[in-house]
Amino acid sequence: MPGQQPPAAAPRAPRGAACHNGMSFDRFLADLKQQALAEGVSQRALAEAAPYLVYDQSIVNRDRGQRVFGQVFTEFSRNRASDGAAKNAQARIRNHAAAFARAEKEYGVPPPVIAAFWGLESSFGAELGKLHTLPSLVSLAYDCRRSEMFQKETIAALKIVDRGDLKPSEMIGSWAGELGQAQFLPTHYFNYAVDYDGDGHRDMLRSAPDVIGSTANYIANGLKWRRGEPWLQEVRAPQNFPWDQADLTIKLSRAKFAQLGVTYPDGRPLPNDDMPASLLLPMGRAGPAFLAYANFAAYTEWNNSLIYSTTAAYLASRIAGAPPMRPPSAPVAQLPLNELKELQQLLVRVGFNVGKVDGVMGQLSRTAVKAMQVKYGLPADSWPTAELLARMRGPGVQAQPAGLVMPAAR
Repeated sequence: MPGQQPPAAAPRAPRGAACHNGMSFDRFLADLKQQALAEGVSQRALAEAAPYLVYDQSIVNRDRGQRVFGQVFTEFSRNRASDGAAKNAQARIRNHAAAFARAEKEYGVPPPVIAAFWGLESSFGAELGKLHTLPSLVSLAYDCRRSEMFQKETIAALKIVDRGDLKPSEMIGSWAGELGQAQFLPTHYFNYAVDYDGDGHRDMLRSAPDVIGSTANYIANGLKWRRGEPWLQEVRAPQNFPWDQADLTIKLSRAKFAQLGVTYPDGRPLPNDDMPASLLLPMGRAGPAFLAYANFAAYTEWNNSLIYSTTAAYLASRIAGAPPMRPPSAPVAQLPLNELKELQQLLVRVGFNVGKVDGVMGQLSRTAVKAMQVKYGLPADSWPTAELLARMRGPGVQAQPAGLVMPAAR
């Protein structure tokens, strides 16, 4: 990494972005540098970073065209949370036992939770990305899609340089500006990275102890991990379960879930206690079922893709010794991408906010699907089906009143 040449400046400055009132990139950059100085970044750090503060249109193009998670949970997790992935993570925990033990003692985050994110984000440092971070950040800061966010990230990266953790030439990562083996955004790196190997630098690119301690610090203090509590457990729900009660926004006690017929996959009863949880069905009632506890929120906060967050939590449970999840008894029917987009468009037409119409069923889309399933008397498990699509294509589908809401917890 050290010694790589700075990127070349763009052959011509891009046209002034609309959100900056037509301001040229050079003028925008001058203002951003003044803002950095006002926030305490030194002139020395700015001078060191200057060769890297250049606009790269290819980064903006990648951001506009980025692909999202199109696989279903069982496909994605089969690749990312396999037996091999769990065993590899267990070996890392053994190899760095002292750092993991220290992190658990200081931050309350179990080693499997740290190792799962580490493995998913960079294959334990094998896949860090190859692009200079600062050009990515400053290009995305100038672009209008997430300008304010990336202005903050650029300044945070300059603060990392100023603090002496990394040189600009060492800041190599993915196109979106994430850094290190846990792929932290610079604000998270600056706020949560710790020097766990005692060399005076917070180096999440090369130091395994720093990666372990920093990831634990972020999960504990940034994502509010609850020490000693579970995060995700596979369960089995009966066919007559009231599916409208299966949702991350609905919390019931384990005793209540047991009363509704939910058991562990092997038929053992759930504890008869008042610990709250949600029933998570990433692929509807025919797919896997999990109890998601308060700590599951750390996963959705780390990455709001339900497929990624569920996979990360499931992988952590496997690393901790849970058996593989039971495969669905039959393939779970999935609508093709064009029909998922059509369903989202129909949901928008009747008054729901589903976010981007992209065929990816995020939480907003799932909430809207559930509400329409309730309306039509279908099993309300948030999973988009051909039957729901057919109903919504039908004549006389009216816009919903603004007050249509999710069913309440019983």
